[in-house]
Amino acid sequence: MPFEVPHGDDYLAVDLPDCDVTIAELPGGEPVDVREAAEAAVADPHGPPLAERADPDDEVAIVVTDVTRDAPDGVMVDVLFEELHAAGVDRDQVRIVLGLGLHRPMDHAEIEAELGEYAALAENHDPDDTVTVGEVNDVPIEIYRPVAEADLVLTTGQSEPHQYAGFSGGAKTVVIGAGGESFIKYTHGPEMLSQDDVKLGKIDGNPFREAVEEAGQMLGLDFCLNVTPGPDGFLDAAAGDSGAVVRNLAETAREALAFEVDEQYDVVVSGVGAPKDAQLYQTTRGITYVVLSDGAPVKEGGRVVVPAVLDEGYGAGRGEERFYEWLSGAEDAESCYQAMLEGYEPGAQRGFVTVRSLRHGDAYITNSEDPELVEDCLMNAAATVEDAIEPGSDVLVVPKAPKTLLV
Repeated sequence: MPFEVPHGDDYLAVDLPDCDVTIAELPGGEPVDVREAAEAAVADPHGPPLAERADPDDEVAIVVTDVTRDAPDGVMVDVLFEELHAAGVDRDQVRIVLGLGLHRPMDHAEIEAELGEYAALAENHDPDDTVTVGEVNDVPIEIYRPVAEADLVLTTGQSEPHQYAGFSGGAKTVVIGAGGESFIKYTHGPEMLSQDDVKLGKIDGNPFREAVEEAGQMLGLDFCLNVTPGPDGFLDAAAGDSGAVVRNLAETAREALAFEVDEQYDVVVSGVGAPKDAQLYQTTRGITYVVLSDGAPVKEGGRVVVPAVLDEGYGAGRGEERFYEWLSGAEDAESCYQAMLEGYEPGAQRGFVTVRSLRHGDAYITNSEDPELVEDCLMNAAATVEDAIEPGSDVLVVPKAPKTLLV
C-alpha cells in the first residue's frame, strides 16, 4: 500500500508492496482559524481576564516557544498585545523571551519568521543569567533574569503530547524554556524520567507536570495562551491560568490524536517532519514516542524507521551536544542506559530515553543528509524507507508521531 510520510517541509512517497501495511488514522477534527480561536480564548479565560491582571505601569515578559516547535506564537503574541494595549500597557514595556531551554539560540531570520513585527522586542533566553525565585522539592527554581524581574509574566505555546510532561505548554514553556540548569537537571534526570507516571499523555499524577506547575506558581506566571494541534492545523485555543489551559487542551488533543493499537508490529514507520527532523536530537522523538507509548506497537526486537533531513546534524545547543556525547561515545544501548541511570547533565535526557527505547529493538533513520552521524549514535542509516524494511513485514505507519497518542 503506497503512503506518504513527512520529510522536512515535504513528504516522501513510500511503497511497500510485499508488506502488510496499517496506517494510524487519527480522529482529528475541524481546524480553527488560530487568531479567531485565540481571541475567543482570551475573551473567555480560565480565571480573571488579562486586562484585570495587567497594570498600566507593568513591565511585561512574554515567553514564547523556540524554533524546535511549530506553534503560531506570532499570532498569539499579537492577540496578547491587543489585550495589553487595552489595559494601558505600552509596547516599550514589553520584552519577548525565546524559551530555548538548553537548545541553541535563534538567529534574526528565525525570530522574524516567528514573530514578525514583534521581532525587535525578542531576545534569546540565557540559562546562565538567572534569578532563584524559590524551590520545588529542595531544588532551586532559576528563571532568566528579565522574566523573573518582570511585573507580569505571560506565555504562549502549544499543548501537544509530550514524553515527560504528558502534554507540553503551560508553565513548562517558562520554567523550562526560560529556566536554569538546576531545575532542568532535576525534572529531566533519570530518577524523574524512570517513574511510571512520567509519560506521554498523562497529566494528573505525573510528577514532572506537577513540578513544572508548582514552579510556575512559585515564579508567578500570570497568564497563558496556548493552542493544541490536530493532524492538520490547530483545533482549539485556551487562555488564563496555565494548569487549567493545559488540561482544557489535553481533552481536545486526546479525542483528536489517539490511535488504538490492537496488535504489535515488526516495523513502525514514524513520521516527524519539520522543524524537528532538522536535527537528530529532536528526530529521536519519532523513536521514543512510539516505543515508550502506552500502545507499545513494536514487537520485542522490532524496528522503528524514521525519515529525517538532519541538515543541522545532531543540533547545536548545549543539550544537543550532551546528547551526542553520550550516544556517540557508547558501545551499545544497554551499557549506555545503565551508565546514564547513574546521572547525566541536563539536555542529555533525550539520549537517555533514546537508549531506553533502543534496548527494545533497533532504529533506522532514512533519507538523511548525515548517515554517518546516525551510525555514530547507536542507530542505523538507510537511503530510503523501503531499504530499511524487510519484505513480508507487518508495518504500522504513524505519519505524525509527535502529534499522536498510541493507546
